[in-house]
Amino acid sequence: MNIRAQALTDVGRKRPHNEDAFFCDPAQGLYVVCDGMGGHLAGEVASQMCIDAVRDAMARERPTLEKLISEPGPHARDGACRVVERAIQEASRKIFEAAEKSDGEEGGEGRKGMGTTAVLLATVGQKAIIGHVGDSRVYLVRGGQVHRLTEDHTLVQAQINAGMLTPEQAAASSVRNVITRAVGIQESVQVDTLVLDMLPGDHFLLCSDGLHGYLKSDEIPKLLGETDDLPGVCKRFVDLANGRGGKDNITVLLVAAEAAPARVSGTARTVIEIEPSDAEARLRAISAMPLFRHLTYKEQMSILAAGHAAAFDAGQEIVVEGTVGEDMFVVVHGKVGVENGGVQVAELPAGGHFGEMSLVDAAPRSATVRALVPTRCMVIRRSELMALMRREPVLAVKLLWSFVQVLSDRLRATDARLSQARQERAAPETRPFAQG
Repeated sequence: MNIRAQALTDVGRKRPHNEDAFFCDPAQGLYVVCDGMGGHLAGEVASQMCIDAVRDAMARERPTLEKLISEPGPHARDGACRVVERAIQEASRKIFEAAEKSDGEEGGEGRKGMGTTAVLLATVGQKAIIGHVGDSRVYLVRGGQVHRLTEDHTLVQAQINAGMLTPEQAAASSVRNVITRAVGIQESVQVDTLVLDMLPGDHFLLCSDGLHGYLKSDEIPKLLGETDDLPGVCKRFVDLANGRGGKDNITVLLVAAEAAPARVSGTARTVIEIEPSDAEARLRAISAMPLFRHLTYKEQMSILAAGHAAAFDAGQEIVVEGTVGEDMFVVVHGKVGVENGGVQVAELPAGGHFGEMSLVDAAPRSATVRALVPTRCMVIRRSELMALMRREPVLAVKLLWSFVQVLSDRLRATDARLSQARQERAAPETRPFAQG
């Protein structure tokens, strides 16, 4: 995966100085945007301290991130998330200690309580890891569609989640810029993380609220336009924010994932292909399932990140009737047969799924499932899903209602079959009348 990136920051039209900061380094695979806050110049100090601390911490732990390439799976994914969390936690501690130390020093009183937002994107192989605190944002543009990958840590977002405000009411609220989490306000801070597959053609937009406060999501693809000129694209975003008021500092950072590096020989330009990813197939399968259909794109990405891939040879048993398991399986490529009592009763092609009840119930498997051809599945384990639900309570509530709906549909279908069977059993037997 070849990565190009570009960033631009601007003071805007209302502020006397710029408290935003960014770091953009494709060689390190690290991209960060921070929006500082505090007294005179303190936000500027906090945002740059966060950049420096995160940059150094991520460089030290790069080998842990690279395990996502050599040892892909839940363990490497969790390790990468912990690296991002530790980097932002280290920044929070350093900013907090610097503010405490400055108390009583000449000119230091303005640094008391300084802090910053932070969004971080780290790339390794074909994976991206996101870390997030505050109300700066990360957007993903994929296939012409825009998906927001971060949720603002603000008072109005909490009110939206609680059902107290609609998004339209929140946009007009006088407290829409009050944040509930920031780096450096306390010695530690809760960090949201997400791991996802990058696809060729993906574009990530990292920005401070000085941009997204003026920006509608559906405007982003048009503003991206021809992304061969990333500096020009960044300027278009900044000009838009300034043209609509520019009341805050504006920072935009663009990351473009390309299918392959270009190799130039004379006047010929050859594109080297990379191995296709099954990320799209996994996402399509997840988004079509009744259990996950009503989740947001980011939430579906979180479900994908909680799973891992498994390959099965033709004829290999995936689950065995009567055994207890905690895994749900989604067929990504291939085909499986469902057997009951040794008799095949159904086939499931790519996109099919089985074992979802094991996510909530440790009852024995009701059937054996066998790969009919070489098959790849995504496996979601109950313990991984429960850990995700504990971290994301809104997602947990959505999944609870989806489970209820799925169970209700199954009960209705079972009741209809039983009712039909009773009617057939109660119907009088008909015989032909004898003639003569």
